[in-house]
Amino acid sequence: MVFGCVVLVCTHRTKRNSAPVGRFITAFHFLDGKQSRTKQRQAVALHINFSSAPLFYFQTLCYNISVGNWEVHTYYSLFPNPYSLTFTHSTVMQNFTYQNTVKIVFGRDTIKQIGQEASTFGKKALLVYGHGSVKKNGLYDAVVDSLKAAGLEFVEYSGVSPNPRLSHAQAGADLAKQENVDLIVALGGGSVIDESKAIALGALYDGSVWDFYSGKTPAEKALPICDVLTVAATGTEMNGGTVITNEETKQKFGLIVPCLMPKVSILDPTATFSLGAKYTAFAGVDIFAHIVEGYITNSDPETPIQDVYAEGLMRTVMEYTARCVANGTDYDARANMMWASTMAWNGQLLAGVENAAYPAHLIGHSMSCLYDTAHGASLSVAMPCWMRKVKDLYKRRLVQFARNVMGVTFKDEDEAIEQGVARLEKWYESIGAPITFTQADLPLDAFDKIVDNIAFCAPSWGLNMYTRDFVADLLKPAAK
Repeated sequence: MVFGCVVLVCTHRTKRNSAPVGRFITAFHFLDGKQSRTKQRQAVALHINFSSAPLFYFQTLCYNISVGNWEVHTYYSLFPNPYSLTFTHSTVMQNFTYQNTVKIVFGRDTIKQIGQEASTFGKKALLVYGHGSVKKNGLYDAVVDSLKAAGLEFVEYSGVSPNPRLSHAQAGADLAKQENVDLIVALGGGSVIDESKAIALGALYDGSVWDFYSGKTPAEKALPICDVLTVAATGTEMNGGTVITNEETKQKFGLIVPCLMPKVSILDPTATFSLGAKYTAFAGVDIFAHIVEGYITNSDPETPIQDVYAEGLMRTVMEYTARCVANGTDYDARANMMWASTMAWNGQLLAGVENAAYPAHLIGHSMSCLYDTAHGASLSVAMPCWMRKVKDLYKRRLVQFARNVMGVTFKDEDEAIEQGVARLEKWYESIGAPITFTQADLPLDAFDKIVDNIAFCAPSWGLNMYTRDFVADLLKPAAK
């Protein structure tokens, strides 16, 4: 189903360079795309099929529009991304325009502001949360008191799972329509906020919520979303992304669109105090992955600002995740981890860089979709295997990672990479994150099923090199 159109007015700087343009077209799944190699200046109309592009690769493409030696003079999209990023090819830093519309209210005792902030967007809210932990730790009462004080009427919808399910999101959308709510208030972590975004879409749509994730219907309007973040991990509080698992088709897909940018996000580090050490560790792994995958896979030869930014965030995440695991009520540690999570996935890190991709997330999605593995746990299993498998493809970036982030001093590049990955594994183990199937409670006989699912989904991510044989060889070291 074609529902997006990008028009590029380009100047081709060489007679022929089909490979970069081909990668661009493949990555976006262009249909009916036409280009003329006989004209030195031309307009190229390209129709985009986002029918199955999941969140993480689609988000990357929104950030990074790469056309090889084509210089983009005009970019117009009928399906704009929430950051309004426009690029012109360069040998160093890519041109870009960055815009993020989310209002962040950060700090201690800020939860009480949710009512006043949310009342700006309506009079009746759907209050979405998980399985009741927010009632035990007092966050539910704080939010409810604030909503009532602001004169907001609300209807509750609980039961969101750690890997949010389509069926539950659809039921939430139906309830929102039945109750005629004006907005969504999400109280929880990434799963709650992601499902709230799905509900916000479905509340204004007569069909299945999955239509948006499958690409059948463009996501163009949604109810306003305000949130109180209780788990610092996914960054969904400051982006337009959402991921949902379809239990029937065994697919975990996502999308990122402007209308799903939260209006207001309340970030009170004390709201994360009650998160246990295990899931705090998994959250840190997720934050780290959001940074390191784009850092390693981006193809620009010189990105000093983005690199130092990413390296500093990665070191911060490692240090403060460990501190949070050791002491869950360490305010400074929780505050730094929370803000690092938001900064890792709000678009700034990838502004001005080219060709970033997220293959470890591809692998992790299949694990969590099939076996409900915690997202962070799936990433700590996948990441070392992936780094070792692609060490020749991304040697320069992996060496830089080993030296600047992991503190490796080996001069030999191959040894530096191996030591960098080994130190990453030690960090995972030190905070209690798994690095093998057994440690992640994945059955060893699940290996083939997981590999098949990854290979099936890879083309939708634009990662065609991740064939079944490639993935099987990649994951084999963790299958123990």
